[in-house]
Amino acid sequence: MVDAVVVEALAVRTPSGQAQVRLLPPPTVSCELARAISLWLDTSLQPLARGAFTRELTALRVGGGHECRRRNRQTQGQLSEHATGRALDIFAFQIGDEKQGGVAVSVERPNGLEQVRFLDAVRQSACGAFMTVLGPGSDAAHANHLHVDIQQRRAASSRFCQ
Repeated sequence: MVDAVVVEALAVRTPSGQAQVRLLPPPTVSCELARAISLWLDTSLQPLARGAFTRELTALRVGGGHECRRRNRQTQGQLSEHATGRALDIFAFQIGDEKQGGVAVSVERPNGLEQVRFLDAVRQSACGAFMTVLGPGSDAAHANHLHVDIQQRRAASSRFCQ
């Protein structure tokens, strides 16, 4: 992997200025993916969190940054985009401060209609920001998280979103 970075937090704009969204635990990803995530956080996720919960997005619970392996952990086949640091798995979204009544939104088990609607909007926005988006309902390997990656496709406008 070329130009790897460990991402602890990314800056986002808020009505009161700038804030940070932490990535827990900090993943190692390519610089290109870090830029794509940063843009998505700032232009889509932060406004979605504010609109749905009237609070700021403060953290993403993540896994599966750079990990040298094949797709879906198979023993044969194509390498996963995780092997290049160009993919990230998101398990939950932290909205607001946990100590002050914040909300954790689990991708696998959303709690109520408000969280389901938020996750639907998150997924739709991810489909515009990334080349591949997989999550619950797409296959068994992605039943508990949202996978996003920036794998180049034959056509720049082509996306794989399930």
